[in-house]
Amino acid sequence: MKRILVCTAQVPFARGGAELLAEGLVNALRQAGHEADLVALPFTRTPHRELLNSALAWRMLDLSHVEDQPVDQVICTKFPSYAVAHPKKVVWLVHQHRQLYDWRGTNWSDWGSQPDDDQLARTLMRLDQQALAEAKRRFSISKIVSQRLQRFNDLASTPLYPPSIYSGRLRQGRYEPYILSISRLDQAKRLDLLLHALSYTEQPVKAIIGGRGPAMAELQALAKQLELEQRVEFRGWMDDQTLIDLYADARAVFYAPIDEDFGFATIEALEAAKPVLTAQDSGTVLEFIHDGLTGFVAPAEPRAMAARLDALWQSPTLAAQLGSKGPAMVANIRWEHVVKQLVLA
Repeated sequence: MKRILVCTAQVPFARGGAELLAEGLVNALRQAGHEADLVALPFTRTPHRELLNSALAWRMLDLSHVEDQPVDQVICTKFPSYAVAHPKKVVWLVHQHRQLYDWRGTNWSDWGSQPDDDQLARTLMRLDQQALAEAKRRFSISKIVSQRLQRFNDLASTPLYPPSIYSGRLRQGRYEPYILSISRLDQAKRLDLLLHALSYTEQPVKAIIGGRGPAMAELQALAKQLELEQRVEFRGWMDDQTLIDLYADARAVFYAPIDEDFGFATIEALEAAKPVLTAQDSGTVLEFIHDGLTGFVAPAEPRAMAARLDALWQSPTLAAQLGSKGPAMVANIRWEHVVKQLVLA
C-alpha cells in the first residue's frame, strides 16, 4: 500500500473530462488498496501572467510529506500540475497548455494579444521542459498527446487510455430516434457544427445535447436562429443514471471536436454499442472511429454531416451494425491496468 497524491488543475466553476479522470484515478487507487487523495489548485487562463503564477504555485508546493507523514508518489495530470516537485513524480499527461504549442497562431489561441506574451511563453515552455523531463515515468492519455510531447519537447511518453467513470455500467439498449451529444459546451467541441448540420438534414433528425459550458447561451441562440427549437433539447447537467440511459438508447453519438486530446464521449458511446459521427480533424477520436466501421468520419462541414445524420436517422439497423463492434474495442480500457502502470514499484 502506498500513499499517493493525484495532482490536477481546476478551473473554478468548470467540470469536464480532466476532472472526471482525476477523480476516477483517485477512486481506482483506493480500490487497489492505496491511500490516495486529490490535490487541485485553481487555474485561470487570463490574464496570461496568471498561468505563470499557477505554475509557480505548483512548483513551490512541498508534497513530499503531509502532516509529517511521507507521500510515496505523486501522479500529475494536466498543465500546470506537473510542475510540482517530488522525488517520485509520475506524469499522466492530459495536455499541456495547447495555446502555447500547436494552437498558437490559430483561432484557438490568443497568445500574442497581451504585453510580454512572448517572454511569458518562453518562460512557461522552459518550465514545461524541466518539469516534464524530471518525471520518473511519463504517460499520456492518447497517441496524439504523446506525439505532441515528442514534437515540441523531444520527450517520449507511453499512451495510456483512461477509462470512463461509467465503465462497466454502460449498456446497449434500443436505437431510439435521437442523436446524443455529451461534452463541455465550448468552442473547441464544435456543437455549432451539429446545429448547422441539423438545419440541412432532409429528415427531422432530433438531438439531445448534454453538458454545460461557456458556449451554452450562444448555442441556444443559434438553435433558435436556425428554427431548431423543436428538434434540439439542451439538457445541461445530468445525473449518472440519466446519462447512462441516454447512451443506451441513442441512435448515435455526435462528437466532432477540433483535434481532441481524448474525449470520453467516444469510448462511452462505443461501450454502449453506439456509432459515433465525427470529423476528419477530430484528433484522438479517429484512433477509435473508422468510417463505415464504427461510425462515420466526415469533413467538418454542415452538409457532409447532415448526409450522415440522415443515413443514421433512416436506418436503426445501420446504426446497430456500426455500433456492434464498439464494446470489444474498449473492453481492455480498465482502471486496473491504469493503476498497474502508474504506480511505481
